[in-house]
Amino acid sequence: MKKIAIVLFHDVLLLDIAGPMEVFSIANRYLRPEHHYHIVTIGPESGTIRASKGLMMRAELTLARADETYDLLLVPGGPGAYHECHPDLVAWLPGACERSARYGSICTGAFILGHAGLLDGHRVTTHWNYTERLTKAFPRAQVETDHIFLEDRRLVTSGGVTAGIDLALSMVALDHGRKVALDVAKVLLVVMTRQGGQAQFSPLVASLTTQETAINRVQNHVVEHLDQSFSIAQMAEIASMSPRHFARLFAREVGMTPMEFLQNVRIDHARGLLESSDLPLKTIAFRSGFGSVRLMRQRFVERLGLTPLQYRRQFG
Repeated sequence: MKKIAIVLFHDVLLLDIAGPMEVFSIANRYLRPEHHYHIVTIGPESGTIRASKGLMMRAELTLARADETYDLLLVPGGPGAYHECHPDLVAWLPGACERSARYGSICTGAFILGHAGLLDGHRVTTHWNYTERLTKAFPRAQVETDHIFLEDRRLVTSGGVTAGIDLALSMVALDHGRKVALDVAKVLLVVMTRQGGQAQFSPLVASLTTQETAINRVQNHVVEHLDQSFSIAQMAEIASMSPRHFARLFAREVGMTPMEFLQNVRIDHARGLLESSDLPLKTIAFRSGFGSVRLMRQRFVERLGLTPLQYRRQFG
């Protein structure tokens, strides 16, 4: 019997708990009793715990009583994971994870693992909206932005919310084979393997500020004239700078090179048209500055892991 432990804390996201729990619970329907998953919830103290949407829960065990060895120990996310300090939980986790065969996080639960020193030296991921924050908070972790979930040795981490279901399905497949995991996925009406990673859900370029700087002036000009071609020299001329100085300043202020910004803006613009219109791909490619459907398709696959047509089917 596999023992699964899920940690609870105030302002935890309910779906981060319920999603993986349902996967393991449904898997039990297809397993012999001696191979069942036994799921236990662990809270910092006795009494009720309030989820982020107000639902009250009660953990089966407190940290003081949870001294068993677990096959998988999971820390879910939620506002309480990145807004609050959990000194008792953070102090308990290193020993508990050391005793566990595998351990990990759902969504922003990675922040709690990080405070416990359990992300250092590992490849990890979290919800796309929090990867930059996680990188800054825990510079010794290697934060990767485009994975739905990620395994590195005994540590497993996942992207946001429903990615916990993907992670749990992968654990079932490891424990009992792909057939059982596929049966569970069918019950839940989800796919075993998603096309593309988290990048398909997140904007590649943040909203531009209205602050009038030379770099911002170039960004706005590019966005307003996406159907035109641009070189670094042309963008530098708009900023009234030398190409070399412009490229260095742009990368420092924006966090990407001018040409990366240009390609990302083109992709984001094309995504918007694919989501909201029935325009032909050729028209979208022209309006977004790709020049051809072939080049647009190449850039989409490189950056999002999906073709424009696949993206339209999924989000249009």
